[in-house]
Amino acid sequence: MRVLPFFFLPRLGRLPGLPGLPDLPELRLSAALLRATALELAILAGHLVLYPAGIAQERRETARRPSDPMIVPPETSQLPATGQEHLPVVLLHGFVDNRSVFVVLRRSLARHGWRHLESLNYSPLTCDIRTAAELLGRHIEEICDRTGRSRVDIVGHSLGGLIARYYVQRLGGDVRVRTLVTLGTPHSGTSVAPPMSAHPLVRQMRPGSDVIEELSRPAPSCRTRFVSFWSELDQLMQPVETACVTHPDLVAQNVRVTGIGHLALPVHPAVAAGIRQALEEQDTAAGASGTVSVA
Repeated sequence: MRVLPFFFLPRLGRLPGLPGLPDLPELRLSAALLRATALELAILAGHLVLYPAGIAQERRETARRPSDPMIVPPETSQLPATGQEHLPVVLLHGFVDNRSVFVVLRRSLARHGWRHLESLNYSPLTCDIRTAAELLGRHIEEICDRTGRSRVDIVGHSLGGLIARYYVQRLGGDVRVRTLVTLGTPHSGTSVAPPMSAHPLVRQMRPGSDVIEELSRPAPSCRTRFVSFWSELDQLMQPVETACVTHPDLVAQNVRVTGIGHLALPVHPAVAAGIRQALEEQDTAAGASGTVSVA
């Protein structure tokens, strides 16, 4: 969970020769930033209320034998039968957060037919992306065994997307992950919030870290498709383009989101619609792009 700092708002520009008169394009940008900041604060307030409910790991669906009646958790018992066609979706939260960040997205996916949704928590004591990626791999093996599916899709917010990418790209997770959707993930590292660099995970998310360097290495046989959602108003991605996947060996689609900030990415209805579309698509050409507008 991250608090949007006001000191990242840019200063208004001035027209040459007209002191005191703001430049119109920058006025529009600043107005958009103010609206996005207000939305971020509202989302943060709501998330603080939900946060305690997401601390514990969620209950897992009980594995069943072919002779058993279908066992469906109460929260998904009313979902349409067509959702059985979708792969399981694993939702992975960001730094100092938990699964409660995905309450809205999970509900959206469930309403549109996804029957098997798993929101994973990794320990707040985790200090290494590699360790978290190994644990993610064990969770995914268990999910595949329990559901009888050989592959899953993953949606990762912020650091969660980086953990999932490390699993896919460096630990052979592309065998298990068909599509990895990232939301505001610092794929090339972010230089924001230097005071927080005392935490090992934050240092690993900075440009030039060992983890970022590992992810820049060749990956010619990676089978996972990447879809990265990034916003020009994401004040935690510095520069904002770091949330795009630019690796030459990866099949990647970068989707630009307009009008919202970092915390809104996993909860905004327009982004949820884009995620559903990304998970439904089987093939996407490398280098494809798109835009989601929430203005």
